Amino acid sequence: MALSVIGAGFGRTGTHTLNLALEMLGFGPCHHMEDVNSNPEHRDLIRAAGRGEPVDWDVVYAGYKSAVDWPTAYFWRELAEYFPDAKLILTVRNPEDWYRSARATIFNTMGEVKRADLRM
Repeated sequence: MALSVIGAGFGRTGTHTLNLALEMLGFGPCHHMEDVNSNPEHRDLIRAAGRGEPVDWDVVYAGYKSAVDWPTAYFWRELAEYFPDAKLILTVRNPEDWYRSARATIFNTMGEVKRADLRM
C-alpha cells in the first residue's frame, strides 16, 4: 500500500485533527509521530534518513494510507518524490502561537537530543 496523503505541516498545526479526519474519510490508517515512538526500528530508519542515508520508505510507511506530523513533515519533499501519486496537505499556524504551543508541549518531551538529530 502506498501513501495517498502526505501531511507537510509540523506538529501543533492541527496534525492530530488532520489525522482523525483522514481516517474518518477512509485514508487510514494514518501514520503519526506516535507510531514512530512505538516502533524502535522506524526510529532508527528515520534517524538514518536525517543523516542523509537512503531509507526504504515502504518499510517506514508499510500498512499506512496517509501520514502526518513528525517525521513526515520534515521529509515531505522526499516522500512526495517517492510516492508521486500522493496528495500533499500543508497545515499552518500563526508562528507566535505555534511557538508557544510547541514550547509548552513538544519541546518538553524532547529531552536530550543527540547533535546528529538536531539537523532534523
